[in-house]
Amino acid sequence: MSDVVLLDAGPLGMISHPRVTSEVAAWLAGLVDAGVAVLIPEIADYEVRRELLRAGRTKGVERLDELKATLGFAPITTEAMLRAAEFWADARRRGRPTASDDSLNADVILAAQAATLVTKAVVASTNPKHLSRFVAAEHWQQIRG
Repeated sequence: MSDVVLLDAGPLGMISHPRVTSEVAAWLAGLVDAGVAVLIPEIADYEVRRELLRAGRTKGVERLDELKATLGFAPITTEAMLRAAEFWADARRRGRPTASDDSLNADVILAAQAATLVTKAVVASTNPKHLSRFVAAEHWQQIRG
């Protein structure tokens, strides 16, 4: 079990939906009840928020803000961005990039946020394949408190 679960954009989008499904709500409640720190990484907030704003989904933005206040927030740090650049470059040197060369590549930024935490962290994702090259990442349904 990890001390911290960082939410990737997929699970965060599901949790921030005003009509969150009972499965996702129960999963999140189980983690919180077990004392697991669930954090919203700034890069995942950006990915979800930009789409909510584009679509004019104000209730989703309000829900996202509520979650940031109640769960916790992991801001992007200089240390994380430096590590993200290392991850990005290493993946390309190995011939295994996780996104196109001109992409901001949120996956390496999220991985770097997880890697620079001082505690044991896992990223909850709908597609952990790219993230697991760099840090512990699992499909959200597999993570238990």
